[in-house]
Amino acid sequence: MAYSVEQRASANSLEYRLFFKNVKGQYISPFHDIPLYADETKNIFNMVVEVPRWTNAKMEIATKDPLNPIKQDVKKGKLRYVANVFPHKGYIWNYGALPQTWENPTHIDKNTGFGGDNDPIDVCDIGSKVCERGEVIKVKILGTLALIDEGETDWKVLVINIEDPDASLYNNIEDVRRMKPNYLESTVDWFRRYKVPDGKPENQFAFDAEFKDQDFAIEIIKSTHAHWKALVTKNTGGGEIVCTNTTVHESPFICEQDDAEAIVKKAAPPCGPKSPIPQDVDKWYYYQKN
Repeated sequence: MAYSVEQRASANSLEYRLFFKNVKGQYISPFHDIPLYADETKNIFNMVVEVPRWTNAKMEIATKDPLNPIKQDVKKGKLRYVANVFPHKGYIWNYGALPQTWENPTHIDKNTGFGGDNDPIDVCDIGSKVCERGEVIKVKILGTLALIDEGETDWKVLVINIEDPDASLYNNIEDVRRMKPNYLESTVDWFRRYKVPDGKPENQFAFDAEFKDQDFAIEIIKSTHAHWKALVTKNTGGGEIVCTNTTVHESPFICEQDDAEAIVKKAAPPCGPKSPIPQDVDKWYYYQKN
C-alpha cells in the first residue's frame, strides 16, 4: 500500500507537523493505522522513516498528539538536533519506528529488568538509499541492540530495506558483522555517546552491548505489537498516549475522516517556507572518555 504525507507549517519550526495519508488520500495515524507487517508470512515489516541518514533534526512520531504526526522533539522550548560526535555526522542510518508497536513503560522486560520507553520500537535501516522523512519502506529484520536510556528499555532494531540491491545478502546480524566491518561497533558507539554533548552521561546497554540475532529481535517486536494491541483496544492504560485512528475497527478510539480533517487543520497552519537551521547544528564534537 502506498502512503503519502502532508506537511503543515514551516519545516525547522516549532509548529511543523507531517501528517500521513493512505492510498485513498485519507488521513491516518502512522503509529496506529499502518500495519506492522508488510508480509507476515515472510517476516517483512513496515518501517516509518522519521530521520533520513546524515541529518540531525530529532524527528519523531508524536505519540501524544491526535493522529500522531511526525514532529521535531523540543527541549526547553528549542528544537532538538543530535550533535555530530566525531566521526559521526547526524544519524548514521535511516532512523524510524515500526508502526503498531509500543514499549510499555509498566512492563518490566525480563531481558533488561527495565520498563519500556513509552514509544514505538526504534529501527535503524542500514540500506544504501537515503530515505525521505515520512517514507514508509518494507524491511527485513537483522537483529537488535538493547539500549538502557535513563532507566528505560529502548530497543534498537537493525533492518535492511528489502529493495536494497544487497538485501538478499543480509539475513542475520552476523551478515552485517561480516560484510560491514566495524558497522555494529560504530552503531554502539553512536548510541553510547550521542547525548554526551548535551551534558548527559554515556548511555548503557544490556547484554554488554552485544547485538541479539534476528529470531530474538522478531520475538521482541511481537511482544511490543501485543502491547500496542492492548493499548489501542483500551485493554491497558496508556497515560498521555493518543490512540486516535481511522482504520482500527476494534478500537474505541477510531474516528471519521471529517474528524481527522478537523484535527489536521487545528494542529498547524498550511505549509510555509522552510525556516533556517541553526549554524551550530554542523559543529563537530570530539569526545574522549576520561
